[in-house]
Amino acid sequence: MKNRTIIGIICMIAAVAITFAAGPLVNRMTADTTAVLRLKEDVNQGAQLTEDHLEKVKVNTAALPAGILTDAAQIVGKYAVSNLYAGDCLTEDKISDNADSAEDIFASLDGNKIAVSVPIPTFAAGLSGKLQNGDIISLIFVDKDGNESVIPPELQYVKVITATTAGGIDKEDIIKNEDGSFEIPSTVTVLANTQQALLLAKYEAEGTLQAALVFRGEKEKADEFLAKQDAVFATPAPSQQENAGGENNG
Repeated sequence: MKNRTIIGIICMIAAVAITFAAGPLVNRMTADTTAVLRLKEDVNQGAQLTEDHLEKVKVNTAALPAGILTDAAQIVGKYAVSNLYAGDCLTEDKISDNADSAEDIFASLDGNKIAVSVPIPTFAAGLSGKLQNGDIISLIFVDKDGNESVIPPELQYVKVITATTAGGIDKEDIIKNEDGSFEIPSTVTVLANTQQALLLAKYEAEGTLQAALVFRGEKEKADEFLAKQDAVFATPAPSQQENAGGENNG
């Protein structure tokens, strides 16, 4: 009985000691907060950010991920790289100095690249309505008889400008119904060079095209895929290489 009493007293003393020792530490940790900026509302990809989009809140400093922006001057006037949502804290990789909306891309065309649209024959072919501006996709060609399906090397990494409904509404402007449904795009417009555009027209006449998502995210990474695609056109075709070799040997 005495042993139980002694153990009980020791436990009580330990509990009091822990409370007094840990309490101030916990208070210091919870009191260490940082004011950060976060979104008050959803922002579509390509939209310019304003002060009206932002609210300042205090959060536990220890819970902050690296790179959180805390100064409105770092955010206001920049553009959303992808769709952003209410409650999001902002980092440098979520915003850009340049807009990349469909209209911005159309306005920047200079003859080196062109915009070309191809039909989306089925719900699945258009990635179930989920294609977005800036996506890097591969285009799969399926012939009319279904005997051949291939990703042409020239269409392995293609940038989506927009997807558009039969009524002419671009994906970023589509308004959802009350039940969350929305009109599915029937065409996808991509950024292409002349050779790619000719291939797309040829494949559209000979069969169907289906989009496969390769990458969605930071512009720098997306540009790496596009650089790989450009390299395909910078390399001579095998027949050209053979001819060049024959000429040299001669």
